[in-house]
Amino acid sequence: MILNNWLLYVLLYLAFATIFTQFFKVATKTLKNAGALTILLQIGAGIVSLLLCPFFEFKFPTDISVYIMLAISIIFYAITDRVNTTVRSGIEASTFSMLKQLSNTFMIFAGLIFFKEDFILTKFIGAMLIIFSNVIIFYKKGKFEFNRCILLGILANISYTIALFLDVNISDNFNLPFYVALTLIIPALLIMIFERIKPSDIKNELVNGNKKAILITALSWGIMIIVQLRAYQLGNVTIIAPLCALTVMLNVIFGYLFLNERDNLLKKIISAILIIISIVLIKI
Repeated sequence: MILNNWLLYVLLYLAFATIFTQFFKVATKTLKNAGALTILLQIGAGIVSLLLCPFFEFKFPTDISVYIMLAISIIFYAITDRVNTTVRSGIEASTFSMLKQLSNTFMIFAGLIFFKEDFILTKFIGAMLIIFSNVIIFYKKGKFEFNRCILLGILANISYTIALFLDVNISDNFNLPFYVALTLIIPALLIMIFERIKPSDIKNELVNGNKKAILITALSWGIMIIVQLRAYQLGNVTIIAPLCALTVMLNVIFGYLFLNERDNLLKKIISAILIIISIVLIKI
């Protein structure tokens, strides 16, 4: 049955992940309050996810430890999503998609340091290639360009890595879209509480922002997460992960065509190719 074919979900992921990255960048161009925009997009994506619940099996875990781990991971998802909005507003969409791949490197190092996993040379080479590909992008005019956005991007990737370690395979225990909605809507509420963002701030972000970009970003965000998780549920991670990494190259291409991101194009293409190779090495 085609709906149980992992390749279908990978193709959907590539499409929606590229749309998400491109339109999120467009949405940040009119932002007034990064926290309010994050909440607006999270809630929108969460609602989209809830609407898809009937298309998946309804199930919920009975083990309380699953809920505890999910609750802790949600805190780190909130940090990741909030920080990433600021990062996206400050760097190109194509560059952000490459910086985001650092989470794969952090996963490997965390596994070696904290979980005493075996050292595997191919994974280590892959991790180094991801770092090197980012050095290529941010090395300009004879020096490494290290600014606030890059620092925040690294912080967001560390937070995302922690969330993933806590959240391993939790989605299998839930109705998939409902699980995705939890990881979007609850972080939105946390950001609203801790940043003291009022509903009027969120409303202003929508009224004064690019409504089309906000709608498309929210829609693609919810669907993107669901189809990626579904692909991993149905297929082999060693095949799916490198295919999903193709979003890096797609964002370079579409960033060039639609967002006028034309600086350092050759460096971006080389970095994108290195990242795809690195993901293959990490997952083999």
